Amino acid sequence: MMRDVKSVIVVGGGASGMIAAISAARQGAKVVILERLNRIGKKLLATGNGRCNLTNTNMDISFFHGTDPKFALGALHSFDYKQTIDFFDFLGITPKVEGEGKVYPYSLQSSSVLDVLRYEIAALNIMEKCDTEVLDIVPTRPGFIVKTKSGQLKGDSVIIATGGKASPQLGSNGSGYVLAEKLGHRLTEIYPSLVQLKLYEKYVKQMKGVKFEGKVSVGVKDKALRVECGEILFTDYGISGPPILQVSRTAIEQISKGKSPWVEVDVFPQYSKKELQELISTRLAYSGTKPLDFSFVGLINKNMIPVVLQCANIKDIKVLAYEVTEQQIQKIVEVLKNWRMSVKDFNSWDQAQTTAGGVDVRDVSPKTMESKIVKGLYFSGELLDIDGDCGGFNLQWAWSSGFIAGENAAKE
Repeated sequence: MMRDVKSVIVVGGGASGMIAAISAARQGAKVVILERLNRIGKKLLATGNGRCNLTNTNMDISFFHGTDPKFALGALHSFDYKQTIDFFDFLGITPKVEGEGKVYPYSLQSSSVLDVLRYEIAALNIMEKCDTEVLDIVPTRPGFIVKTKSGQLKGDSVIIATGGKASPQLGSNGSGYVLAEKLGHRLTEIYPSLVQLKLYEKYVKQMKGVKFEGKVSVGVKDKALRVECGEILFTDYGISGPPILQVSRTAIEQISKGKSPWVEVDVFPQYSKKELQELISTRLAYSGTKPLDFSFVGLINKNMIPVVLQCANIKDIKVLAYEVTEQQIQKIVEVLKNWRMSVKDFNSWDQAQTTAGGVDVRDVSPKTMESKIVKGLYFSGELLDIDGDCGGFNLQWAWSSGFIAGENAAKE
C-alpha cells in the first residue's frame, strides 16, 4: 500500500530555505517555497563579495556564537563541510579552497551557486511562489494552514527559514520572529553582527579611505575581549574592514549591556614597540632637516600622518626631524601600536551581514531542527540564535541546519 506523499511548506527562499526544500524533496515530499521577494536566493548573490564563500575547511564551533553555540554541533556534524562540498560538487560547483580554508565555487561567482540550486529545485518539481508574504502559520490537526496575502496553503510540515533582520533589502525583514513568537517560541535579544562601527573621534573623517593590514582589539575598560587581524579601513563615520566586522558582534553586545566599548588598532603588528621605535628613530636621523610630517611619507598613508602626530600630542608637525625627542618618538609609537578609539554606535541593519540573537534554541531540537513546542514545525538558518564569523561559517550553518530541517520535515 502506497503511503500518502508528505507536503512540506518552506517559508523563505534564502540559502537555508533552498537547501531545506531540496533535502525534503529528495525524501519524496511535495515541497513549496514561499518567498516574499520576486525571486529566491537574492541574499546569496551578495555573499563573499559576489563570489559566495560556501563553507570553510577549518570548521570549528569556536567560530559560532549565540546564547548556546554548542547547539549548532548537531547540525554541523550531521551535514558537515565535506558533505556540503560534495553536495555542491554533485550539482556542478567545483570547489576552490583559498586562504584560511575559505571555499568558493571555482567560477568565483555567487550566481553559479544560485543557478545550480534553482536547477535542482526545478528538477525536483519544487514549487516556487514568489511575491508571497506569509502572515500567519496556524497549527491544525493534522498539519498546518499557512496564510499569505494571496490566500492560504495546507501542509503537513512547515520550515521557517526567513532569515534574521540583516540586509532587509535582500529579503530578511525580521518577519520570521513574529511568526515564531505567535507559535509560542521565545526570542533572545536581536542585534546586527558583521557590521561597521561608528566612532566618537571626529578625526577619523580626515582618514576616510585609508586602509592597511593591521590588528584590532575590542574591549571594555582595561580588558580586551577579542582580537582580529586583517585589512582595516577608516571611513568618514568610523572604521570598517574584515577584522572590524569580526569584532563588531562583541562591541555591539557590550553596547546592548549599557557598556562603553573601545577598539584598539595596531598599525604595525609585525613590529614590537622597541623595533618600531628603532625604525622611526633611524628614519628621523636620515631625514635630518625634513619636516617631521614629511619624514613619515612612504611609511604610513599620507592622510594618516597628521592625525597620528596630533594624537601623539605633537603640536608642531612641521618641526624638523632632528629636533624630535625620544619621548615624542615614544608617543608616536604608542599611537601606532595602541591606538584606542571609542565605539559610539554601529551601522544599520542594511549594512549588516548577519543577525546575532533570534529564536531561542532551548525550544528547538539540535538533532532535527524541529520545534519542541509545535510538532511538525522546523527552523533553520539565521532565524535561530546562532551566528558565525566571516569566512563561510554563516553559510555552513544555513546549509547544515536547512538540510537537516528538510530531511526531518519530510519524514513520517
